Amino acid sequence: MWAFLPGDGDSMKGTHEYVQDERNANILIDINGEHFHRDAAKISVFDSGFILGDGVWEGIRVEAGTVLFLERHLERLFEGMKTLDFLPDFDREALTRRLYALLAANDMHDGVHIRLMVSRGTKATPYQDPRMTITPPTVVIIPEFKESKPETAKKGVRLFTVHVRRGYSDVQDPTLNTHSKLNCITACIAAAKSGHDEALMLDPHGFVATCNSTHFFIIRRNELWTSTGDYCLDGITRGKVLEIARSLDIPVHERNFTLTDVYNAQEAFVTGTFAGLVPVSEVDGRDIGDANDRPFLKRLQQGYRDTVKAYIAGPGASHPRQS
Repeated sequence: MWAFLPGDGDSMKGTHEYVQDERNANILIDINGEHFHRDAAKISVFDSGFILGDGVWEGIRVEAGTVLFLERHLERLFEGMKTLDFLPDFDREALTRRLYALLAANDMHDGVHIRLMVSRGTKATPYQDPRMTITPPTVVIIPEFKESKPETAKKGVRLFTVHVRRGYSDVQDPTLNTHSKLNCITACIAAAKSGHDEALMLDPHGFVATCNSTHFFIIRRNELWTSTGDYCLDGITRGKVLEIARSLDIPVHERNFTLTDVYNAQEAFVTGTFAGLVPVSEVDGRDIGDANDRPFLKRLQQGYRDTVKAYIAGPGASHPRQS
């Protein structure tokens, strides 16, 4: 029997637990600029992403008809393609138009999560050599009506420190948002098997790095601590939280720290594009802080909402959004 049912948010746990929405049964998906009903959306079995996990992706939120922080997401996506030596046949402006055209076709304005994926393209034969690729990159855009469950933000998530490490960049660069997520998946499996929501991962030196699908923060001695960033993705929400904390005069440290610091933290939380800032209630069986009193997190959550509103009214207003 399967542990997870496709599209069944009730069977999921952790920061990506979501509210079911019947509208998702009839969404249109963009594949290389064409729109297909979700039941008809297909790519080749010779696609590099399917054969090898050879691709990059972005998870993006939509609020008030605006794709949030789009410039930053596209910057990271195009940098990833350049690093992996992709040669896209589109530019950022064209991809922006396709994103907004797809939202319009689905009549999507709010509470939308987009998975934007780009693989190297279709291969002549199932072999890893990029020179076997015979098409331009494959672009798939999946938008869904998807909101985080309210109880997730209220109860918080429970983390388990797993044996799977975030590795060195000369093995598999953890700062790249690629389709090759096997180490994060293995970490997630370990956390799930232990009965927890998500995995807390260490770096090769034993310091706290990140979680398997979110970024990790603690409040320690009235200061905001997170990892150096050497062994985790350059998270967009992570970066916004660091900016917000500094604007609120909260001392910020991107530094090495250990599980001892985590277990004795005043507060802890994780960040991600989908759910924003979510409290951590427990790590490895240790309760973290007071569930009824998270003053630092509350200030940062409000700061993040203010940042989103400012983006919609400012840079986001220049995009071809819907009213």
